[in-house]
Amino acid sequence: MRHYDRYQVGYFPPSEPCYDWVKKDHIEKAPRWCSVDLRDGNQALIVPMSLQEKVDFFKYLVKLGFKEIEVGFPAASETEYTFLRKLVDDNMVPDDVMIQVLTQSRKHIIKKTFDSLVGVKKAVVHLYNSTSVAQREQVFRKEKPEIIKIATDGAHLMNEFAEKYPDTDFTFEYSPESFTGTEVDFALEICNEVIDVWKAADPDRKIIINLPSTVEMSMPHVYASQVEFMSKNLHYREDVSLSIHPHNDRGCAVAAAELALLAGGDRIEGTLFGNGERTGNVDIVTMAMNMFSHGVVSGLNFSNMPEVVEMYEKFTDMEVPPRQPYSGKLVFAAFSGSHQDAISKGMRFHKENDLYGWSVPYLLIDPKDVGREYEADVIRINSQSGKGGVAYILEQNFGYAIPKEMREELGYMVKDVSDKAHKELSPAEVYQVFAKEYVNVFKPIDITDATFRKVSDYKSNDGYIVDMVVRIMDREYSLEGVGNGRLDAVRNALKQSPYTFDYKFITYSEHALSSESTSKAASYVCIEDAEGDQFWGVGIHEDIILASVNALVSALNRQNRRDHFVE
Repeated sequence: MRHYDRYQVGYFPPSEPCYDWVKKDHIEKAPRWCSVDLRDGNQALIVPMSLQEKVDFFKYLVKLGFKEIEVGFPAASETEYTFLRKLVDDNMVPDDVMIQVLTQSRKHIIKKTFDSLVGVKKAVVHLYNSTSVAQREQVFRKEKPEIIKIATDGAHLMNEFAEKYPDTDFTFEYSPESFTGTEVDFALEICNEVIDVWKAADPDRKIIINLPSTVEMSMPHVYASQVEFMSKNLHYREDVSLSIHPHNDRGCAVAAAELALLAGGDRIEGTLFGNGERTGNVDIVTMAMNMFSHGVVSGLNFSNMPEVVEMYEKFTDMEVPPRQPYSGKLVFAAFSGSHQDAISKGMRFHKENDLYGWSVPYLLIDPKDVGREYEADVIRINSQSGKGGVAYILEQNFGYAIPKEMREELGYMVKDVSDKAHKELSPAEVYQVFAKEYVNVFKPIDITDATFRKVSDYKSNDGYIVDMVVRIMDREYSLEGVGNGRLDAVRNALKQSPYTFDYKFITYSEHALSSESTSKAASYVCIEDAEGDQFWGVGIHEDIILASVNALVSALNRQNRRDHFVE
């Protein structure tokens, strides 16, 4: 049996304290973003993208706002070479976008890499070699000086070939691959050796030093300390862009990347939704949206997140999980009753006070900022939902302002339907439950006609007389009643029928279902019987008066289901 004690710490914290990043509580500005979806992401796919898919994905990455895009390893694959040449020959690379290519430290590979870039206005040539203890001992079986020579030989070759292509503005990048498994002092040494080679040939050369956590070995704070150590000790630091390339083996890539930015990182290499080998790369969507949620302009446009998800899934044949931060179908969904109630109240508070700043319970950002709709995405109804969520759905989708006193009964009714069906209810299904139970319930009693006249001096107040036709138990009656209000007049008229109506009014409310002149009105009536049980009814009609009559009739019919009318 294998045990946990087989696993030892395989990473190397700096020998000196590097915790200045702890003093910072937020990221103040966005880094340079480099998408590696077309290289790192593509090589992780079961079926790699076709040439056309890569072209279309490249165009979409440009649309999202990426200014640096790694397009592949042109010297190692004819497909990637062809892809790069198509981008260049068909003039698909905008002037403000810099493509990036990867190369090993071998002369023929470096030569073909530079040849592939003929005609490119500006490009990043990314040199790498493995530096970790495990790679040195197990794969290459070389000592540190030999590993350094591999890197510096490649750096010299890049200087030579860059001179042959003066029309291209080159930026050089170096990665001590498997940085997290490398002694930080050695990682610093090899990076500075490469920087010195490039600066000696061209003092104005733009340089990127990339620190990949090729395997995420440590907690995020250790990676941040490693990055800070490198940032403080790199040669020509003011001329170097310090790049980070976190992987997600421990599930902490986003956290590690954020702390690394606090520690001096200037640039991030990652993929949309974190696609990559094993558990993937850092998730750029999450990273950028995290900054957005703190008021930082990311430079990337994720305002139509459903489209981003759709395009990503189309190109990669992978799925974005429903609870993926910011982008999953359920990330804004609240099923819990208390959560739904708080969200609906918060949304109403914002609307009533016309607030610009965002602070709604349980919602980190406004779903509309990523192209999502409250009605479809925020409040979702199942057996765990509550009264506030059901009321919110009916108000947002159908215009019903459910009285507060009615919500609990309605909420339990809808939850019971969901529980027995063992499924989430759509807004239409919620409305169907509500309407069937409460709205314009006309059996066994139905007031088919009602005319009201005002009368004075009714108990020293203005009152009403109603002349109405009522059908009860399939028999029709013409009745008249007087009361201090319309519904009171209806109640007294019903007493003239051969049936017993034993109830009292508890509450009444009404509103228009829309602002249009032809819209219907909604009325809500609650009555109470002699035993103290309450019954709600809802009426709708173009005439607000008749809507209130319908609400009363609905309440009486719901009462009748239990008590039954008697002569």
